[in-house]
Amino acid sequence: MLALVLLLGACGNDATTAAPTPAANATTTPLLPTTTAALPPTDPARFDELLSQLRGTPVLVNVWASWCEPCKTETPRLVDAHARFGDRVQFLGVDILDSRNSAESFLSAYGVPYPSVFDPPGAIRDSLGIIGQPGTVFIDATGSVVRSVSGEISSTDLDANLRNIAA
Repeated sequence: MLALVLLLGACGNDATTAAPTPAANATTTPLLPTTTAALPPTDPARFDELLSQLRGTPVLVNVWASWCEPCKTETPRLVDAHARFGDRVQFLGVDILDSRNSAESFLSAYGVPYPSVFDPPGAIRDSLGIIGQPGTVFIDATGSVVRSVSGEISSTDLDANLRNIAA
């Protein structure tokens, strides 16, 4: 019996828990998550503060949810674009109307290399003027919104806008 208790106790240890995946960030700021699944809870005021901290670096903001079918189609494009532009453009996801477990599973399943913040009520999406999800906002290094896209973005549009803000 004692051996069974010890065995079950050993199985409950966090030794099998994977280490957090570091986020591939183009810059560092106090509010920018440093791991891909950190998902800090964020409201519009805190998000605006994060964007202020990112001034000087172009930013792509992508609003997504794990249950959103167009988000599932779009995410591989974003991961691919991050491989090409992620050293010059800070990619930042905003997970909305979701559960933390579903969001973490989504990030892992799609191999998302950049950080996201957690916005269960969708208030950040609304403050950005995006209707529905997904949505993508391109912000230049001065902090000005250059383009906002509601809905799934094409590879062509994604690349053109990234080239524009990365220049």
